Amino acid sequence: MKKIYNFLNRIEYFILIITFTIMILSTFAQVINRNFIGLSISWFEELARYSMVYMALLATEIGLRDGSQISITLLTDIAKGFLKKLLLIIVKVIIIVFSAVIFITSFQIQRVQIMANQTSAGLRIPMVIPYFALTLNFGIIVITQSLQLIMIIFSKNREIK
Repeated sequence: MKKIYNFLNRIEYFILIITFTIMILSTFAQVINRNFIGLSISWFEELARYSMVYMALLATEIGLRDGSQISITLLTDIAKGFLKKLLLIIVKVIIIVFSAVIFITSFQIQRVQIMANQTSAGLRIPMVIPYFALTLNFGIIVITQSLQLIMIIFSKNREIK
């Protein structure tokens, strides 16, 4: 289970690095183009925007996983032992259910985009690709949070942060 968890983490970081690099390069190219070359190349901005969407959604999952997201921890900070474990389990279940609903709904969004055959204005790519960010991210959230839930359930109370 830990291997799957670590494998998913590596995939996330890899995609994050790729999207960050694409965003920086396309933004830089647009600035150079706008200030020095002056060609009408609209897809630089669109590429940067879609890269940022993927990056922001994946960073959200990483923040959830690492616990660096803003959260209200008053009850879990006060609680000890079994009560703390129970509260953490409840929080994880809520996150998993919410993410699963978004994940399932994202397939309907994908289906609508496929049927509409809509393409982006600048890149002329199918809009399924930008919308896939929801499916990818919330799928990863469901998997990683479920793995964390299993680890919390089977951990000893002294191991819970």
